[in-house]
Amino acid sequence: MKIAVVYWSGTGNTKAMAESMLEGAKAAGADTELFSVDQFNANRMADYDGFLFGCSAMGCEVLEEAEFEPFFQEAENNIKDIPVGLFGSYGWGSGEWLQDWHQRCRDHGAKVYKEGVMINNTPDDSGLKECADFAQNFVKDNF
Repeated sequence: MKIAVVYWSGTGNTKAMAESMLEGAKAAGADTELFSVDQFNANRMADYDGFLFGCSAMGCEVLEEAEFEPFFQEAENNIKDIPVGLFGSYGWGSGEWLQDWHQRCRDHGAKVYKEGVMINNTPDDSGLKECADFAQNFVKDNF
């Protein structure tokens, strides 16, 4: 099983979450690679069995619009029947961006894993453990 953790982070909060996701997936035995969104494109998706996507909430609770959204518009055409886990940080709102993102993935046929992980602002040790546990269970439950 080969998992890609692909994220966008403006302040480093979602990057820290992504690094914990990477460690959790590796602990479960997955061959896992970490990419910031500018290092990955949808053409590479066929090389992976599952994805952990991370993006912080922006503006009115939407995905980051300059880099992540254009990437994900292409990526969502390649997620049918593929296990996908979502995560990100936010500083305001109620998490609507993550709920909308989940629905968008479901609408494209992805096997969306649980509710995902969202952390308000900077993840503390407990939040980072939540990320690692989520990724570990994502691998165990899907592969």
